[in-house]
Amino acid sequence: MRIMLFGASGQLGSECVLGLHSGEHDLIPLTRADVDFSDGSALVDIVMLQKPDIVVNACAYTAVDKAEDESAIANQINHLSVNCLANVCRDIDAVLLHISTDYVFDGQAKEPYTEDAPVNPLNVYGKTKLLGENALLASGVKAVILRTSWVFGKNGNNFVNTMLMLGAKRDHLSIVDDQYGCPTYTGHIVEVIIELIQRYQQSASLPWGIYHCSSAGVVSWFQFAQAIFEQALEAGLLTLSPVIKGIPSSAYPTPAPRPAYSVMNTRKLETLLGRSIPSWNNGLRDFFAD
Repeated sequence: MRIMLFGASGQLGSECVLGLHSGEHDLIPLTRADVDFSDGSALVDIVMLQKPDIVVNACAYTAVDKAEDESAIANQINHLSVNCLANVCRDIDAVLLHISTDYVFDGQAKEPYTEDAPVNPLNVYGKTKLLGENALLASGVKAVILRTSWVFGKNGNNFVNTMLMLGAKRDHLSIVDDQYGCPTYTGHIVEVIIELIQRYQQSASLPWGIYHCSSAGVVSWFQFAQAIFEQALEAGLLTLSPVIKGIPSSAYPTPAPRPAYSVMNTRKLETLLGRSIPSWNNGLRDFFAD
């Protein structure tokens, strides 16, 4: 199976490289140095040249606050280039596995979002990711869209690495305590991607469409920080834990508004896989074990 991976040096993409780099697959990992994802014609050219069976798109413009001022480039990467990628994958009959986000929702729900729940993104990042989803679905490509949330892994900028850095420098931290979500470990997302690829190999098909792929369990950023510092102490990565205080979002304003409730229902994906998605706490333990 010939697999092309976009975003191979990113937080999720680098984990995909580790998971997919085996004798079973002919992996083509592409970084920004190999192809500029904001150049739609370059994407088309490289896909046409390599003729992959499966394309995994782990590339996105993810600087949520910065996107408010850089909406054009965010739209190009998250929407227009995804449209180009979807069209060329359709033309060569390649499968497209695409990573999306919980930020397509506005966070006003009182129960976990299902895949067909109304979307209403609050910020430029969420809006451009939704446009990318819509373009992909309209293209007719054979695709699975995995919406994930609060992603963390060994590489890249994420909440866990930020907490570890700040925890080593500061005695006191204030953390938002009124935004709730499901922190999701990159390693567990990669496991899902591998299972989907294996299933496609076996049957030459998949139930195409949107799936929610996030960890079990719901926490606030404050509660997540508490768990990070507890496990960091156990793992010996910190000798002392900072004192942390929960604060409302209003006390920590950001250029891009965030949804207050980013919890997604993963039953559809779990039914397809025949198993449950691990909890965020297990993901955090795997993070520290790695």
